[in-house]
Amino acid sequence: MILKCSSCGTNLIGQENFVKIKCPKCGEQEIFRCFRCKKLSVKYTCKCGFEGP
Repeated sequence: MILKCSSCGTNLIGQENFVKIKCPKCGEQEIFRCFRCKKLSVKYTCKCGFEGP
């Protein structure tokens, strides 16, 4: 399984400080955020079209 930040695409394998959530709109796609993107509120887009900070 490949874990990449949904915002910047950074490989998350081996990193400890990242979050995994389900899309707030569709609840299906898993969103992965590295610590940097979460802290800076970098946007991500779900396959359903939802865009979050």
